[in-house]
Amino acid sequence: MLEANLEGKVVAVTGAAGRLGQRVARRFAEYGATVAAIVLNEEEAGQLSFPEDAEGWAFPADVTQEAEVRACFQAIGQHLGRLDVLVHTVGGWGSAPLLDTSLDDWNGLVRLNLTSAFLCFREAARQMQGQGGRLIGIASAQGADRGRAQQAAYSVSKAGVVRLVESVAAEMGEMGITAHAIAPSTLLFDDESEQEGVPAGDVADLCLYLCTRTGASLNGAVLRAYGRTS
Repeated sequence: MLEANLEGKVVAVTGAAGRLGQRVARRFAEYGATVAAIVLNEEEAGQLSFPEDAEGWAFPADVTQEAEVRACFQAIGQHLGRLDVLVHTVGGWGSAPLLDTSLDDWNGLVRLNLTSAFLCFREAARQMQGQGGRLIGIASAQGADRGRAQQAAYSVSKAGVVRLVESVAAEMGEMGITAHAIAPSTLLFDDESEQEGVPAGDVADLCLYLCTRTGASLNGAVLRAYGRTS
């Protein structure tokens, strides 16, 4: 078990109804945090599940839309009084040969993976001013190390998350707001445990680690979580 006590802390998790987001939200709740679960709509809000006695609240927003993101984080600040951590798990994967990649395909992945991270980092940082906090994004091996064939849009958008983290860390570290990226290879869920990659629960633990006393000494870190390989 990690040595972490997040009682009194407010942690926002985007994509909180997704397979990774659910694990991240529950893990922070298990360690005492109040979770602001950012979901797409009320239907996703109904899918949320928190440990017994945990405090979690749903905040619907399309995180690719500036006005909705701004309103969402303002609502978190007004309702919960503070924001200490953001874990941005929203994202998507896509693959197509370069010659078959349309502009709509390109823009869609950049908007989902990178623009959403920019908007959520910016609005979370506004809520953290004067108190400090942690901003954590999810990149990928393609973004942290090397792009892959037929994954131009995905690789570029995830590389952008890494550059965003580095830029925000350099700019806001003196304000006590640190930024990090977790870069998984293939994320593994419960029914995929025998495949190559990293278990989603381990990624959730890495997010939690960055919010411990030891993790507080890091800024601008890109944690490569590649798990088991052949």
